[in-house]
Amino acid sequence: MQGQHLYEYAVIRAVPRVEREEFVNVGVILYCSSRRFLSVKYDDDLSRVVALGNPECVVPIRDSLQSFARICAGGRGSGTIGQLSAAERFRWLTATRSTIVQSSKVHPGFCTDPSQTLDELYQKFVVPVSVG
Repeated sequence: MQGQHLYEYAVIRAVPRVEREEFVNVGVILYCSSRRFLSVKYDDDLSRVVALGNPECVVPIRDSLQSFARICAGGRGSGTIGQLSAAERFRWLTATRSTIVQSSKVHPGFCTDPSQTLDELYQKFVVPVSVG
């Protein structure tokens, strides 16, 4: 598989009422070691989350998603976790947790362009399908 790079990804979920275990896919995080790529793409429109009946959670969810982006970028302004290696940041962001922002299990794949693959996964798992 010349030109193919192993990557790992997880779907980011907003869980507005943790006790009900209902969630909306709001983003995707992708890590590709060989390309030194760690990035997240998320939907800032949280109207589907509000539809689950908890409009008060929009601000904390948005704040958490912005933190995901800062930690992925690393460097200044990304906090203590943002100073870790890309692999450690990915593992920290995708760790199992019971909060209003969670991630799916980590899944592997092969790609030639991690950025393009992130876009494709975002379209597949996050962008709502229009009915009608």
